[in-house]
Amino acid sequence: MLPLRLLLATLGGLALWLAFPGYDVWPLAIVGCGALAVATAGASVRSGLASGLLLGLMWFGPMFTWASTYAGTGPWVAMTVASALYPAALGGLLAWLQRDGMVRPVVGAAAWVLMEWGRSVSPFGGFPWSRLGFSQADSPMLGAVSLVAVPGLGFLVALVGGLLAVAAQRMLARGHGSPLTHRLQAFGAVLAAATFMLGPLLIPRPVDGDPVTVAAVQGDIPPDFTRTLTAEPGTMLQRYTDLTHELATDLSSGALPSPDLVLWPEGASDLDPLRPDGSPVATGRIMDAVDDIGAPVVLGAVSRRGGEAPHNMALSYLPGTGLDQTYTKIYLAPFGEVMPLRSIMRHLSPWVDRITDFVPGTRPGVMPVPLRDGRVVHLGLSICFEIVVDPAVRDVVTGGADLLVVPTSNAWFGPGDQSAQHIAASRVRAVEYGRSVVHISNVGISGLITPAGTVHQRTELFSQALLEGELPLRTDLTLAVRTGPWVPLAAVLIVLLGLLPRRPRAAAGAATVRLAR
Repeated sequence: MLPLRLLLATLGGLALWLAFPGYDVWPLAIVGCGALAVATAGASVRSGLASGLLLGLMWFGPMFTWASTYAGTGPWVAMTVASALYPAALGGLLAWLQRDGMVRPVVGAAAWVLMEWGRSVSPFGGFPWSRLGFSQADSPMLGAVSLVAVPGLGFLVALVGGLLAVAAQRMLARGHGSPLTHRLQAFGAVLAAATFMLGPLLIPRPVDGDPVTVAAVQGDIPPDFTRTLTAEPGTMLQRYTDLTHELATDLSSGALPSPDLVLWPEGASDLDPLRPDGSPVATGRIMDAVDDIGAPVVLGAVSRRGGEAPHNMALSYLPGTGLDQTYTKIYLAPFGEVMPLRSIMRHLSPWVDRITDFVPGTRPGVMPVPLRDGRVVHLGLSICFEIVVDPAVRDVVTGGADLLVVPTSNAWFGPGDQSAQHIAASRVRAVEYGRSVVHISNVGISGLITPAGTVHQRTELFSQALLEGELPLRTDLTLAVRTGPWVPLAAVLIVLLGLLPRRPRAAAGAATVRLAR
């Protein structure tokens, strides 16, 4: 019956939402994938589309409530509906692939990969947030991400869900075949699911490397900022320079070890340090803090670089020297840093015209920073949402980065789950590429992440904090570097093979639980 299919899709969507932070019940991602597999097996394409759409709405609706914090209800609803169109297409495709009523776990998992790839690249550059792999930071399957990258980890999650759906079909099957046969088939599917789920625990996660002492500063925001998202120019910069001076005082007393590197988050300087006049106020404050701490400082700032359009940048300053390196964010967030369809979107929210289109950078964010002991650390910068963009992270790793840095500003999203979802993505990336990650937010959640995906000194939202600790620098490349780009292509091939006509299997079909189309 169609109502039963829609009920399964509803429950599957809610399960997928709860799989992610801040609920973090990672096994529910498997349940969600399995629910859609059963809901679409033997369904008409129209029913599959409806099931997939409902799953998407139940998944992304509560997932993206943080998008309405300042922008309002209209953009949140639009974002939810647009995102749900992709699971809708997935549901239709699964219905066609499983039109004989049999759950097909391998081809179904490949279809999930294609759906998530579609969300990652379209429209307007895509929004690869909340992919299946990013729900698995605490899962035993996480180790597989170093072999098959984030798309491959998503395939694994959907595959396990599909296998459990096969087991459910066999246990409830009627028709040809004895009950014992059906139970043995169900047991085989469960055994395969358990193997794929627990097997990655055997994959080693190397954590050795040359240690570097990192200090990261979380400055929080002024109280009035939470209502207007504006503050007196220089307020944020003053917070970060003051906190860095306090750190220098603690160092001089011997309370803390001297850091090799100090990191501030995205937008830490709300004065443009690259103005044509040299921005004496901003530069003076920054260099006072840099010279006081006696270590390189990498910070985030928005600069117009003497022109009209802004650039979202990371800048490095060296003691006694000044500005050394710059990086301009390449992958700009649609509707956050660029505003497509502005004339239409301004009817959904008055905040639209507060967003000025940024200028993207042109080179990957690999930033060499010389340390006072003569070493050079090569930072791989992924500003804010860039950490969920596969090419952005892969390019800095292949470009020589031995430490990943995610400077971010999460103030726009209030006290919801966005920050928890964000740092979970950084944890997955740490294992994927075998790199330490410094995830530093202006309001939290921040943390120092080792290559095994473990967060150290995790901070609270909307608090001031100083994180300091040793992290290993690593240069070895994981297999995911090479396999990642090929996973979507392999998924295309699997789905195309699945679309080929098949000879009917009467006995198997008769032993399948069928729902009305």
